[in-house]
Amino acid sequence: MNVLLIGSGGREHALAWKLAQSPLLTRLHAAPGNPGIAEIARLVPIKANDIERIVAYAIQEKIDLVVVGPEEPLSLGLADRLEESGVPCFGPKLQAARLESSKIFAKDFMTRHGIPTPSYRTFSSIGEARRHVETLTGPTVVKADGLAQGKGVVVAADRGEALEALDDMESGRFGDAGMSVVIEEMLTGEEVSLLTFSDGDNLFPMLPAQDHKRIGEGDTGLNTGGMGAYTPVSVFTPEVAGTVEETIIQPLLKGLREENMDYRGCLYIGLMLSPGGPKVIEFNARFGDPETQALMPMLKSDLLDIAYSCATGKLTNKPEWRDGSAVCVVMASAGYPGSYSTGHVIHEDAVPEELGKNSWAFHAGTALGSNGETVTSGGRVLGITAYGAAIDKALERAYARAALVRFEGRSFRRDIGRREVNRIPADREV
Repeated sequence: MNVLLIGSGGREHALAWKLAQSPLLTRLHAAPGNPGIAEIARLVPIKANDIERIVAYAIQEKIDLVVVGPEEPLSLGLADRLEESGVPCFGPKLQAARLESSKIFAKDFMTRHGIPTPSYRTFSSIGEARRHVETLTGPTVVKADGLAQGKGVVVAADRGEALEALDDMESGRFGDAGMSVVIEEMLTGEEVSLLTFSDGDNLFPMLPAQDHKRIGEGDTGLNTGGMGAYTPVSVFTPEVAGTVEETIIQPLLKGLREENMDYRGCLYIGLMLSPGGPKVIEFNARFGDPETQALMPMLKSDLLDIAYSCATGKLTNKPEWRDGSAVCVVMASAGYPGSYSTGHVIHEDAVPEELGKNSWAFHAGTALGSNGETVTSGGRVLGITAYGAAIDKALERAYARAALVRFEGRSFRRDIGRREVNRIPADREV
């Protein structure tokens, strides 16, 4: 099979790495890709949001499957255009992608179909939202309606912070995405990312993962696209999984069918395990980043087989997963998620053989410099991922690999997965 992967981040490098292992693969193409993906795929100089050129390339190269990484091309109707051209796509069509591209649409969808979610109000003007916030006294959540690269959600501790968030959106920080907003009840509990494979009729959950959104250790500072992730999550017990299946996944499937949304791709369910039970805080219409970088090393099944089966509506075999744990630690540019400089050369010392077998450096914000060296080109630069029989061993390897990487201004959190480590029984056998 000839496969075209869309995107250029750490998520896409992890997907490319896994797709490249498939015996079904003839050639992997990536548009636009990055230097890490270039080691295993043919890079195509087409931007991820250039829908017509992607479709033309897929036809020209007789692509058998397009796998879409980022959300923007899905929100622009890439899957619809590919279907019109007879090219299977792992990624939902425009109507279904609205579950991510419009938080208002997603919240109203959940309300229509009885899917548990925090209470909320929606506003089409910042002025109306501001007047509502003036009536509140406690913490709340302010969300930009549209796509904001994972940064359009502010957990406000009080009315003042909520008003500041609205001012930020009114200033145009998120463009049109922030002109309509959701004001939502703030829940307590632990967040869990539950990614699923969907073939239009079924949802097959992946291992539960937990992202670390804040820039600072101890979950402090600004929201980011994600500073690290680990999988699995022990608080997502079989009992919780059963509740999620009954109260969320089955109503979700029923709602998709009733609204004629033939969803084929990865459907990401962002959960809060609240005292009142699991509730959905968001949907994403694609793989999460950095969760995907932790999940792919745990997937035993053939990703290409799964993706093609989903795209063609016939995923019959439940994906299989490895035992153990995986962790991704994001190495970022100094200043991220604010302003930062780029073009800094990335160096990595020799990786010991045992560490190399169980750790990977997935490229995110990287590019080739003028002399052919790899340099920084984004806020999130690398995802250092490692596998271990348990979370603490995976963390040990991830941070050992991270210590070998150097670039000017490198920054990363040193507490990824610590919540899970703290749950390890003191009397656990080594």
